[in-house]
Amino acid sequence: MAASSSTLRLLALALSAATARAACPAATLDFVINEGDAAHEAYAADIAAELTKLGLAVNMRPLDKDAKNAAMVNGDYDLVFSETWGAPYDPHSYVKSWASPDEAHYSALPTAGIDRVAFEAQVDAVLSEMDETERQSKWTALLSEIHYDVLHLPLWGKRIPSLVNNARLSGYVPGAQQYDYPLHKVTVLDADKTVKVAPGAQTGLFASVGRLDPHSYRPNEFFANNWVYEGLIAYGVGGTLEPALATAWTSTVNSDGGETVRFTLRTGVKFHDGADFDCAAVKLNFDHVFAEELTTGDWHGWYGLPEVYKDCSCDGETFVLNTKKAYYPLLQELSYIRPLRMLSPTAFVGGAASDPVTQNSCPTGWDADLSTITCAGTTAIAGTGPWKFESRTASADSTDDDVQDDLVVFAANADYWGTTGDIEKLHVVKYADSAAVKAALEAGTLDAVVGAGVLAPADEEALGAQAGFDLAYGELSQNSVIIMNIADADMRQAVVQAIDSDPIIASELNDAYQPTGRLFPATLPYCDVTLAEVDYDLEKAKRVIDIDLLCPADSKKKGDDGLSGGIVALIVILVVVLALVVAFVGYVVMKEKAGEPLFMEVTTKTPLQEKV
Repeated sequence: MAASSSTLRLLALALSAATARAACPAATLDFVINEGDAAHEAYAADIAAELTKLGLAVNMRPLDKDAKNAAMVNGDYDLVFSETWGAPYDPHSYVKSWASPDEAHYSALPTAGIDRVAFEAQVDAVLSEMDETERQSKWTALLSEIHYDVLHLPLWGKRIPSLVNNARLSGYVPGAQQYDYPLHKVTVLDADKTVKVAPGAQTGLFASVGRLDPHSYRPNEFFANNWVYEGLIAYGVGGTLEPALATAWTSTVNSDGGETVRFTLRTGVKFHDGADFDCAAVKLNFDHVFAEELTTGDWHGWYGLPEVYKDCSCDGETFVLNTKKAYYPLLQELSYIRPLRMLSPTAFVGGAASDPVTQNSCPTGWDADLSTITCAGTTAIAGTGPWKFESRTASADSTDDDVQDDLVVFAANADYWGTTGDIEKLHVVKYADSAAVKAALEAGTLDAVVGAGVLAPADEEALGAQAGFDLAYGELSQNSVIIMNIADADMRQAVVQAIDSDPIIASELNDAYQPTGRLFPATLPYCDVTLAEVDYDLEKAKRVIDIDLLCPADSKKKGDDGLSGGIVALIVILVVVLALVVAFVGYVVMKEKAGEPLFMEVTTKTPLQEKV
């Protein structure tokens, strides 16, 4: 009986362990998404469905912009959508931003066991490397480490689309930046030289061009500022740096570790208001944008150049820029659409003698948060770009705080220094929704859609297949990813293995999007490195979750030590087998003691002999 009692106790323990495992709640991952973003909701639902196959529950949390930003910085999330910044900001500006308390990587780095200070120092070492070969080596090492740490679930790379009426327009080629729409190079195929366009904007569908000043941010639109204003350098295909208002430049690293760059300026260029473009105008723009208080992280200090900027001067008509330390992305950052494009001196308050401290070109609304600088704004919209601002028609619901435009008209700059087509007027038209854009294209009242987020992906493809339209895509410029704020590296790896982006692209997107297994497209500078991309493998992901990860749910996110489900299952099997063996042996012993041996002696007697 003792053996039987022990057996029962062992069986009870085994069953208890199995029951505990069965009752163990699934880990729940908080998936933060943009409130009201139908596309994100659809992607998140697809991803959540795949993660449930691993036994992981997903709690989708739609948050408004401010709440989402706070959650990302504070680490109040497990998964969140993100996009790399794209050309020309990647990889350097995007990676440098991770140690700043204004986005998701700020919390994801320490969660994954990565020291922010050490990471920032490693990034700075790359950005200060002036030897091209050594710089590539450092980027390769850094990108490999980021990939190995599995901070991201890469989803797809994005190419910027354009759809033009080919009976009206010819020669459009997508630009090298997300909001670079070079319509000034297009040829019109009939007598009507006024072209109607629906551009992709920060808001998706066009809503307004904002203030259209060159030295600030929203509600200004990248595409419109890029049409009106130019910088010293332009960003070209494949990350090439091309002459714009500067035709040539030389760089020297000084004995104090700083850098001096000398720019030869383009001659014969006029601003839209007739003022001359010269070195004095360049210096005036630099002095205003890089006024000391504006170089902090709250203003223009989100990228590297304001941090390293020292001073500037004119040596005749050569513009001379000095930095505090060597910084290789300097030239690339001069190609950014904002905040440093050239404004006519006559459009500054105070004109060419404008004081950067008392009459700064920053918007007047910034004054409340500045202590040493007075923001005076600007007096006109006047750059050197291929398009001049002509007029705007405000929407009925437009207010001073929320400017909305039904129509904005740009005129071709007849004095533009570069190559141009023959469009005379550009009408930027506001539409209620993507369906209205599609209807206008089909009716012939809209000539072109340029940029992402204007048409539904399926409509974009369907129209592109028609003979009357040309659908084109730029090169891969940025990737969509999910940032994972999950401590356990095995859990992060399993999440990546469990998601196949191909079906999501097929059902929700179109050919503008391509599946990817890396953070940055290989087309970007220094990003064409060999990485061991993680293939979709749901079964392997299940094994990782079952063997290496733990219950309760919190341990799956925090990486606590304990017994996994697979180990518990194995223990249950072994205990049950052992219990059966012990029970059987006990039964045999009891039979022997009772004189009833279980195994009788084997004889060779016949049945007849047994009866005798």
